[in-house]
Amino acid sequence: MITIDLAHFTPLPSLAGGLLIGLGAALLLVFCGRVMGISGIVGGLMDNQQGNTGHYGWRIAFLAGLFAASFVWQQFASLPDVQMVAGNGMIVMAGLLVGFGTRMGSGCTSGHAVCGLARLSPRSMVATAAFMASGFVTASLILHAIGV
Repeated sequence: MITIDLAHFTPLPSLAGGLLIGLGAALLLVFCGRVMGISGIVGGLMDNQQGNTGHYGWRIAFLAGLFAASFVWQQFASLPDVQMVAGNGMIVMAGLLVGFGTRMGSGCTSGHAVCGLARLSPRSMVATAAFMASGFVTASLILHAIGV
């Protein structure tokens, strides 16, 4: 059974965030010819096999914009309180699994779900279905079986 916590239900900020993500993805594709996949953007900063350093500028600018967005948001509204219920070991393990999954799936949620589905990419449709199903199963197991 799914319940909605109406006291913390924020449809307008969520809609605004979704629109800004879509706008950012469209602008990056139109002006740079690049897909907004965060794992690919970060991975490209660490990949220097061809010695081509010309691709660093837009990647660094994009990531700086991601970090700066929270500071801009604070000028208009308060940031939500963050409560971590998992221990450091669980967080590290989750990060490693996400990193492994993005390499195995040739992209992350922003690349496949946001940009790939918008382009009707069959590969992105399969990848998105796979990681969403995996996320649902994992969350259910952790919540119900382990009780975290």
